[in-house]
Amino acid sequence: MGRRIPRMGTPTPQLAAHKGLRGQILLELKRAQPLTAKDLAEKLRVSPNAIRHHLKELEAEQLIAYGREQRGVGAPTYAYRLSAEGEALFPRQYERALTDVLERLAEKAGRETAVEIFREHYADLTRQLTAQLAGVSAEQRLAEVARVMSEAGYMADWQAEAGTFRLSEHNCAIRAVAERFPEVCAAEEQFLQTVLGAAVERRTHIVHGCNACEYQITFHGCEPSGECV
Repeated sequence: MGRRIPRMGTPTPQLAAHKGLRGQILLELKRAQPLTAKDLAEKLRVSPNAIRHHLKELEAEQLIAYGREQRGVGAPTYAYRLSAEGEALFPRQYERALTDVLERLAEKAGRETAVEIFREHYADLTRQLTAQLAGVSAEQRLAEVARVMSEAGYMADWQAEAGTFRLSEHNCAIRAVAERFPEVCAAEEQFLQTVLGAAVERRTHIVHGCNACEYQITFHGCEPSGECV
């Protein structure tokens, strides 16, 4: 059974201003977009009319956009996604300032020096978590890693699949940095592999236009039932 880690750490002031159903709609669109009013109503267990009311308000604030999609037989339907303004509501960890600093460092000391900063960050995090997770089950390790990543602004959750797991990061807290320095993403993948003690394969990538960064996690000793040592 899949488990969602809803914690995101401290939300930005802009996102915190959108409470209740409006905030939930924004979060669901961030996790999986595009979504129709019917999709959102089913996920949030409210009426489609209530969803449409809030969608109109969010569209008026230019936080979402929509397009027509053909889904099966029948007339096209409207599917909604976050606009650039809506995406900006989610944590980015001072990415513009950080990107500028790294680019200046790369110019003065070389690109490898800039990238090494992130490698050292993940190495420190690996040491902390390796000691903390010693002796716990595979699921507990994955749950703790998802929690730590969520607190850093990555909106991470995980699900068990047949003999494997899927770890999803629905927000990239340092997207501008990752676009300029893709080595950072490689460092994250290596971090996950080391701290989880598992084979890790990235399946989707936010910087390539996907809705999330998704990793397939395979622990040694997992049974087809999903039970792992």
